[in-house]
Amino acid sequence: MRKNNKYYVRKTHRWLGVIIGVQFLFWTVSGLYFSWTDIDEIHGDHFIEEHRNHSAAIGILPVLDSTVQINEISLRFIGEQSYFFINDSLLIHTQTGLKKNGVTKKEAESIARKHVIEQYEIKSSEMLTEVGPHHEYRGRPLPVWAVKFDSPENLTAYVSQRDGSFQRVRHRAWRWFDFLWMGHTMDYESRDDFNNWLLRIFSVFGLLTVLSGFTLFFVTNKKRIKKKA
Repeated sequence: MRKNNKYYVRKTHRWLGVIIGVQFLFWTVSGLYFSWTDIDEIHGDHFIEEHRNHSAAIGILPVLDSTVQINEISLRFIGEQSYFFINDSLLIHTQTGLKKNGVTKKEAESIARKHVIEQYEIKSSEMLTEVGPHHEYRGRPLPVWAVKFDSPENLTAYVSQRDGSFQRVRHRAWRWFDFLWMGHTMDYESRDDFNNWLLRIFSVFGLLTVLSGFTLFFVTNKKRIKKKA
């Protein structure tokens, strides 16, 4: 009976180790990567220029249609021109009151150029109207201009097409971080859910593996003690 119990414990431990061994390896590798990387560099902060003042801020006059209902208002600078961004939808020139239908490719490149360090030149630009759940720009406002720079890091800056706001940059190190983060959290759909069932199941498997290992140790150790006696 004792032999059978020991056999089944060892067998269970072995198969659990096979099932979750690959994921444990991925957790270890990704954990090492996270611990040896600078999160500010991953965010791309070293690519961003410090804030620059806009000459268009001088002499701003609010010229708004009295029929416009305002719940929220902020200021945007596009091509050295100032605009009110109203209710997260309307762009209105601060001096003429004219409505603007988003930013052009040239304007988006100009905005990206102001935010990204000068050592890199713009290579190409494209407007994205939709992105998949694994895209590096997922979860952000659309449509957006993706402005690609000629850099070893494959740098891309994102500028909102609706209001010209600079969103963020993405580069090679961030993409590696994102890929490893997906494996670390085991969220292979959105990459950001710590409460997914796959992670929960593997966590239980991991606990069972540890417990079966302890059980196997004590069963084996007990038998050795009896042999010595």
